[in-house]
Amino acid sequence: MRRFTLQDGAYQLSHRYAISSSAKPPSCQADSFGTPTGLHAIADCIGQQAQLGMVFEARTVIGKCYWEVSSEKGEKNLITSRILRLKGLEPGLNLGPDCDSYDRYIYIHGTNHEARIGRPFSGGCIELYNTDIVELFELVHSEDLVYIS
Repeated sequence: MRRFTLQDGAYQLSHRYAISSSAKPPSCQADSFGTPTGLHAIADCIGQQAQLGMVFEARTVIGKCYWEVSSEKGEKNLITSRILRLKGLEPGLNLGPDCDSYDRYIYIHGTNHEARIGRPFSGGCIELYNTDIVELFELVHSEDLVYIS
């Protein structure tokens, strides 16, 4: 994942992050578990004060970091540290019935399986190292654009 900033009338690469996207092929279809493509915007920035590694369920902290949950729960791919919830901006592709990224709960977030970053693994979201999502969270704002290709 790359972040660009506008400097002197041109976009410059400002940050680069290793990610994990979906283990399934890219897809905008509901229930496909594929990472959606196309132009998105950050709809919600969730977890600003959360501790590094904090686990979220239904976009709410559960009060435990991923190393504090049961081993059974820890086997699952957890949402950790911060959440950037995405909304699609392309009607019929990632916005609207049966393809809506916001309705699919597509996020950029931290993970408890950092060893898998760099390989397809997620259920459709874009996952980052926990320290990277915290850094990115501080750099972006609601309505910033995200293009997934």
